Amino acid sequence: MRDTIYQKHRHPGELFLEAAIYGAVSVSVTLLLGIMVCVLAKGTHKISWSFLTSVTSNLRQTVGIAGNLLNTLYMIVMTLFIAAPLGVGAAIYLNEYAKPGKLVNLIEFTTETLSGIPSIIYGLFGMTFFGDVLRLNYSLLRGALTLSLMVLPLMIRNTQEALRTVPDSYRSGALGMGATKWYMIRTVLLPSAMPGILTGIILSVGRIMGESAALLFTAGSNRLLPKLGNGLAGSLRALGGKVMESGGTLTVELYQQMQNGQYETAFGIGCVLMVLLFLLNLLMKLAARKAR
Repeated sequence: MRDTIYQKHRHPGELFLEAAIYGAVSVSVTLLLGIMVCVLAKGTHKISWSFLTSVTSNLRQTVGIAGNLLNTLYMIVMTLFIAAPLGVGAAIYLNEYAKPGKLVNLIEFTTETLSGIPSIIYGLFGMTFFGDVLRLNYSLLRGALTLSLMVLPLMIRNTQEALRTVPDSYRSGALGMGATKWYMIRTVLLPSAMPGILTGIILSVGRIMGESAALLFTAGSNRLLPKLGNGLAGSLRALGGKVMESGGTLTVELYQQMQNGQYETAFGIGCVLMVLLFLLNLLMKLAARKAR
């Protein structure tokens, strides 16, 4: 039964297309493994406990990324806290409330255009608007606001596509049972689209972690850890005040180390970035599986 007519009459074009697909996959996997092996081979020996828990200081003769690691986590949390509600809310409005027409088409075209703008342009805009107009100094908050503008189009488009994959029968069934539109969105639509929404968040986290150009103009490059106060209240105040201070992320520190010719340190930071991104993606995948 396996000797079917389809298998007997496979066209050369189909064989070529299949070979091209497998070739593209092989090249992609090979490039990924090559990059990982190269970075890990050159940077693993630089990683140590002191490297992860100390900061770079010429006086103490120490090299560490603890401050940059903390700044990176700050940047991820703050950017997602700002961009995720706005992106999901805008996608819900465009997909469920707005009437199809020129205005919706214009908004979608604008978001697609914004997603292709170079990050350096966002950095210049963030420096001008958040710095000169809103009078915010170089700080993690200014960097997070700028990155929120960068990842917002990505979140909107991914959330829209996730909402469109939900069958219309889910909507009509919930509304037919007497549910309000917002109740249907909150209890039926969003849970069904949650895996796709989390995929957009995963992609946004990758872009946040990999950004350096925009942050050089907005967040600065300070690598110091916050000075914790006495007791829990003082420590919380110090951690909260860190938001308004200048701070360089891991990618900014990697760029500076490369500029200074410290290639081993740069490759060590690259290793930490890859491991951190892998762990965050794994957590997001588990959350998406749980939601599914």
